[in-house]
Amino acid sequence: MQAYEFNSVVGNGGIIHIPQQYLTKIFSPVKVIILTNEKVPNNKNENFSAISLETKGFKFNRDEANER
Repeated sequence: MQAYEFNSVVGNGGIIHIPQQYLTKIFSPVKVIILTNEKVPNNKNENFSAISLETKGFKFNRDEANER
């Protein structure tokens, strides 16, 4: 597999033009990966809070837990 990297813009109808210098080198099906510089909105809450659990006196039975 050979890789060629170049910058382009998506034209009307979703067409991406391949620079002329690469057209003479491509003779087989290609795999296209699109990377953008746009930041993807994240709907998740990015603020995390610490949690503290009281575990004093807690007994853990591994065999009982594995039965579930």
